[in-house]
Amino acid sequence: MTVTDNGTFGVLTDEAIERSRLRNGVPERIPHAPHNYEVTWDGVRHFAQAYGDDNPLWCDPSYGPTTRWGGLIAPPNFHYTMGEDAAPRPDAETKALFRGDPFAGLGSYQAVMQFEWWRPLRLGDRLHCLRAQVGVVPKTSRFGGRSAHVTRAFIYDNQNGEPCVIRRGTWVNAERSASKKRKKEHLEQVPYTAEELAEIDAAYEAEARRGSEPRYFEDVRIGEALPVRVKGPLVATDVVVWHVGWGMQLTPNGAFGHAYKVRKKAPGLYPPNALNIPDTVQRLHWEPERARELGIPTSYDYGAMRETWLTHLITDWIGDDGWLWKLSVQHRAFNYMGDTTWLKGQVVDKKQVHGRNEVHIELWCENQRGTITSPARAVVLLPTRDAGVELPDPPADSRDEILRYEMGRVEREG
Repeated sequence: MTVTDNGTFGVLTDEAIERSRLRNGVPERIPHAPHNYEVTWDGVRHFAQAYGDDNPLWCDPSYGPTTRWGGLIAPPNFHYTMGEDAAPRPDAETKALFRGDPFAGLGSYQAVMQFEWWRPLRLGDRLHCLRAQVGVVPKTSRFGGRSAHVTRAFIYDNQNGEPCVIRRGTWVNAERSASKKRKKEHLEQVPYTAEELAEIDAAYEAEARRGSEPRYFEDVRIGEALPVRVKGPLVATDVVVWHVGWGMQLTPNGAFGHAYKVRKKAPGLYPPNALNIPDTVQRLHWEPERARELGIPTSYDYGAMRETWLTHLITDWIGDDGWLWKLSVQHRAFNYMGDTTWLKGQVVDKKQVHGRNEVHIELWCENQRGTITSPARAVVLLPTRDAGVELPDPPADSRDEILRYEMGRVEREG
């Protein structure tokens, strides 16, 4: 049960942590249909527009055939919107294992997201997703007191069974009461001046894309800075447009009667608002009152938004012939409504490994107050003047084998 009579609802207990650990390595059903079943021009274009990217490689079907890819491909993070459930039908024991949420009533906040991309998504591709929890670690932080860090792996393959991408996410589950009682963050927001808005507009005007001009491995220098990009100031409309391309993720798409049917099955996803009307838990991203109820000064973005912003910076820098292989993003601070995010990066290493021409980049999201909200690291593969980029191999040939690899990786890394 998720709500008990012993006062444990919304309380992080040792029992809850142990219950959660029993789920490690067990494929978990994905409760909702994907936002996109298939890679389409419209789906890809809407997703790219949702984070401010108009790269013709994913927005113009006539451009793709002129590139090494031979056609339109999707931006790296598009898999977020896809993935038919690949978990086997659960038996009675598995159903019992996943009955109820061990951390019901706790606040859940995305902390880290890691990606590895092995092949592009092309028009007509369909994806299956195998989701499984791979780790649970109890921690104590100043933000919410005691917390449980839960890591899940999302392994995607296409209609031919070829692994395409893995996403590893870590979420912090903390007691909401502790979050409310902590010393509240002081947030002072003042209107932007005309000069500040002009600086932001100038950054948009200065955006440049490498595109069809190859960026060669030989030409990259350690210490080289990536061009600065900007996203913001963030407004509620940006979040609305984001959902158009990204979907809803936590609560499924659909309104009115459709939402009612979902609410019947999962009432905890629809806490009442000030008028006692059930509404999605996700509304704290656009409803300041809900955010303040949870001890947060105002509404804020999604971590996934910042992840796409960083991939936008990278893919524009590497050009059509480059390949974004790995990205790891830490989300350390809220990006509030009204904030402006400056995207910055620097090359920290370059090396040739097993025939790969790797460039290692440190990146970060920095707000107008000078706070780094999301530091990140990336590895990209670039062509040389003598050879193009060979796509990296996944660690195994099937999603089930990759899940076993992930479990071993987590165990090795402690």
